[in-house]
Amino acid sequence: MTEWLFFDFLGKPAWLWLSFVAIVVVLLVIDLGVVHRKSKEIGVAESLITSAVYIMLGLAFGGWVWWYMGATAGMNYLTGFVIEKSLAMDNVFVIAMIFTYFAVPRIYQHRVLFWGILGVIVLRAIMIGLGATLVEQFSWVLYVFAAFLVFTGIKMWVFADKQYDVSANPVLKYVKRRYRVTDELHGERFWVQQTDPKTGKLAWFMTPLFLALIMIEIVDLVFAVDSVPAIFAITTDPFIVYTSNIFAILGLRALYFALAAMVDRFHYLKYALAVLLVFIGSKIFVADALGLAKIPPPVSLAITFAILAVGIGWSLWKTRSAASSR
Repeated sequence: MTEWLFFDFLGKPAWLWLSFVAIVVVLLVIDLGVVHRKSKEIGVAESLITSAVYIMLGLAFGGWVWWYMGATAGMNYLTGFVIEKSLAMDNVFVIAMIFTYFAVPRIYQHRVLFWGILGVIVLRAIMIGLGATLVEQFSWVLYVFAAFLVFTGIKMWVFADKQYDVSANPVLKYVKRRYRVTDELHGERFWVQQTDPKTGKLAWFMTPLFLALIMIEIVDLVFAVDSVPAIFAITTDPFIVYTSNIFAILGLRALYFALAAMVDRFHYLKYALAVLLVFIGSKIFVADALGLAKIPPPVSLAITFAILAVGIGWSLWKTRSAASSR
């Protein structure tokens, strides 16, 4: 009866995947069903506390990975966790622009972010599954991922000062043309029934809150194109890639409300992320040049921390005068 629990799925027994999914489901149920059952404005203090809890849970899971799968797997998980959380910080700044564009008040932002997480969990599973299959069938795909990361890093550096233009997104333009959309918010509702001025009949209208959710899912998909190959460049184990991705995203969404209030303090972080992408992408080529199977995980983790520390430290230092004048 229980043999299916040991069925191999992407290199790991089914019970391992199901256990992780159960953990995520419990966290989401507690988040929406207990802690945030009613819409409320989340303050910086609550945001930091919630994020700290998610970070501790993510690190605790990493500790279990280290104990159960070995030091290399644990180090790879931690590196993936740090990389995904760092890359997702850039995502947070874009999400802040989306909320500003649609004039979504803070009291409703958590609802949008929560449902956005559900989309991320599914989308990342699909992308990582496809990536793992490609890598297993065609090992040279890793070199494609590596070259793409180097190109993306260079592009991110060149366009670091360019602001994301929400109104120019082609998907947003298409949705507004194709579907009925209200001009104003209707509380925390994604859809409302109104009289269609063209037909005079009741019809379902999409609200700007749902448009914001669509845009956030699109942004997540775009950022996944960078972050998923980045972690595959660290490890090709789908379980490590997926779990580190999801735990990092869960924690960062909780941290959004604190980070959104100080977006301007991390102006130079994007340059550090650009360097990080180039480093991750070039690792495979450097390892080949040195005749290594891969750069040792402790070296990768140390360099990752150093790049991010410099980027965050330089950002805070350069913007200190603006912060003190508030």
